[in-house]
Amino acid sequence: MESFLPRVLMVEDSQPLNAVYSSYLKNENISLRNAYNGHTALDLIHSFKPHIILLDLYLPDISGFEILNHIKTNRLDILVVVITGSDSVEDAADVMRYGAYDFLSKPVSAARLRVTLSNTIKHLHLDNLVNQYQKDMNDQFVGFIGASKVMKGIYQTIERVAPSKASVFITGESGTGKEVCAEAIHKLSNCRSGKFVPLNCAAIPKDLIESEIFGHVKGAFTGAIGTRIGAVGIADGGTLFLDEICEMDLSLQSKLLRFIQTGKFYKVGSNVMEQVDIRIICATNRNPLLEVKAGRFREDLYYRLHVIPIHLPPLRERGDDVERIATKFLLEFSKEENKAFRRFTIRASQLLLCYDWPGNVRQLQNVMRQIVVMNDGDEVTEEMLPAVIREAANRGSESLYGPMIMQPPAVMNTANTSFTPAHDGLRPARAEEIRPIAEIEQIYIENAIKICGGSIDRAAKYLEINPSTIYRKKATWKNEPGDGGTKAI
Repeated sequence: MESFLPRVLMVEDSQPLNAVYSSYLKNENISLRNAYNGHTALDLIHSFKPHIILLDLYLPDISGFEILNHIKTNRLDILVVVITGSDSVEDAADVMRYGAYDFLSKPVSAARLRVTLSNTIKHLHLDNLVNQYQKDMNDQFVGFIGASKVMKGIYQTIERVAPSKASVFITGESGTGKEVCAEAIHKLSNCRSGKFVPLNCAAIPKDLIESEIFGHVKGAFTGAIGTRIGAVGIADGGTLFLDEICEMDLSLQSKLLRFIQTGKFYKVGSNVMEQVDIRIICATNRNPLLEVKAGRFREDLYYRLHVIPIHLPPLRERGDDVERIATKFLLEFSKEENKAFRRFTIRASQLLLCYDWPGNVRQLQNVMRQIVVMNDGDEVTEEMLPAVIREAANRGSESLYGPMIMQPPAVMNTANTSFTPAHDGLRPARAEEIRPIAEIEQIYIENAIKICGGSIDRAAKYLEINPSTIYRKKATWKNEPGDGGTKAI
């Protein structure tokens, strides 16, 4: 990773501006080439093979949109930052639809250009990290499928903590992939030659869980007809994963704490002390601190286990990962069932992306299997989706777009930025009711985020802009309190 030198192509027809922007970046750790027209840029795309392109939209020979389309059509792995004299929101939306990574309006300061390039390079580094562990398909990382920003952060954390023997505490809703995360840590760890032993504390009766963890000797209790090696013995030299740790009985928690501190234990019914060398990873779908406060989980055990926390996001916060994971399951189940499914219609993809997925990846997996088993064809249509997904997604779509079309015009209450049918501000009846475009834009974007359950990725999907555009605008709104809006970027 340290030896990686990003190749950057500057495409700007104005030679003075090209020189100015290049001077801004002269001290950056990059390999920079320059192009002054579109055709030269296309030649350099294939000879220089840039990782990043800083692209002016309006070139003397061909449009920057043609270059964007060329990159998209040929599926070239290039991040494009558009730099243009236009400050039009429509232009920004257009370039994002064409696949641009970011959008800057001229004039661009040295600091702004450097920060944008730095952020783009960080994105490249995360992509390279994911690519190191790709297997059979794109966007796969040691069992995970996904390339969203939040998941790339998870991958980076896993890579950093895996070589350590420190305890890892994974939290997240049911179905988010906590066991997948634990196994990924094991596979990248120094103890990967040992066994990965998962144990679900919620699935084992309380009177048997101690035996499951530590083992027992013959005659230790009724039904103990022989000696049994427990999970800690099987995991010796490897990793023990304790799922749903908060379901463990308090009396057993004290024994687990003593084992973690010493590495020593007794089988149930035995007075012979044994010792193993294992790594402990645990997980829960509850809030462990609330369990501690409620007296259901020992505080000392919590702090012993909670060395490195990893929180897995729910599927609804992972943006386009929904479609990536759905495609993986679709192809897998199609092969199993000897079906021809290969893709989703645009409408089906939209509905999948705007559904909340309360059961997360596990629910998505079940839905894909149901679709494949119950239908035939080469693409999944809207009608093939379960009714609950169609209805929920359509309600969300109506609440986002409906008021603009269906509600009567009204005066906007500038003291209240809530976006309601009574105050949409889009059809003023008098000149004094007209509001600045930037103010309407801010209210509309904030309302879209609210409707999408706080998910910026989902809101960006509906608005057909890049999520980075929303993040940048939100930062600008915070920096200009009381301004009532922001300039379009």
